[in-house]
Amino acid sequence: MIIDTHCHAGKNWFLPIESLEFEMNQAGVDGAVLIQHGGTYDNDYLFDEAAKRGDRFKVVVMVDPADPDPLGTLETLAEQGAAGVRIAPDGAFNALPDVTDIWRKAGSLGLVISSIGDDKRFASDSFKRIIDDCPDTQIVIEHLAGVGITDAPYTDYESALECAQRPNTTIKVPGLGEITSRPPILLPDFRFDNIPPLFEMAHEAFGADRMMWGSDYPPSAGREGYGNSLEGVRSHPAFANGDDIDWVLGKTAARVWGF
Repeated sequence: MIIDTHCHAGKNWFLPIESLEFEMNQAGVDGAVLIQHGGTYDNDYLFDEAAKRGDRFKVVVMVDPADPDPLGTLETLAEQGAAGVRIAPDGAFNALPDVTDIWRKAGSLGLVISSIGDDKRFASDSFKRIIDDCPDTQIVIEHLAGVGITDAPYTDYESALECAQRPNTTIKVPGLGEITSRPPILLPDFRFDNIPPLFEMAHEAFGADRMMWGSDYPPSAGREGYGNSLEGVRSHPAFANGDDIDWVLGKTAARVWGF
C-alpha cells in the first residue's frame, strides 16, 4: 500500500479532489491524508468528499484561532470523522491561556496533530516542551521540518530533528522539488542534481518506521509533478536498505493514521 500523507483539495483554493484522485490513480497511490489549507476553518468540503470514497481518504481539519470554544469544536470535528488537526508549533488560540490544552485534547480524542512550520520553529524549546507535555498525542512534523531549499550548515534543521528523541513524533518526507532547486534544463530523464543530505539526516534521527511520504499536491505539480514527487522518494538511496521504503511509502502512515 502506498499512502500520500500530505495533499490538499478545496473549492476556494488549489484543486478539487477529482484532480488529486486522477494523479493518485496514475501513480498507483492507494490512500491519502487530506490536509486543510491555512485560513480555511470550514472543513465540510473535505468531510463530504472523503465520505463519498470509502476509506481512501483521511481528513485533517483546522480550528479557527478565534473560536470561542476550540476544545469543544475539536471534539465535534472528531465526532464528524476527523483523523487529525493541523496546528503550528507556535500556534495560539484566543480562548486558551495554555495552548498545550488543545494538543493534549487531540491526543485524548485519538486525533493526530499534523504540525506546520519551519525548521526554526520546530527547533524551539517551546515546541519540544509541548511534545514532552503531550506524550499521548501523535505529532507528525510536516514538510521535513519545513527545512526547504537551504545550504549547509543545517543548524536549525539538526535541532528540529532532535524532536525524534520523543517517541510520539514522526516526520513527513516531501518530493525532492521541495528541498532541491529544479535543474535549469529539464532533460527527458527525471533527475535532480546536487541533492542535499536532508533525507539521510532525518533517517538517522527518526528511522524509516517513523517517516512518511507526503506529496504536497497540488503545489508539487509546479515543482516536479505528482508522480515524480513519489519517484524521487522511492528511488532515493537513503531508503534502499531492507524494507525502509515500504515504511516510508505506506507502513508508517498506515500505523499512525489508521489506514
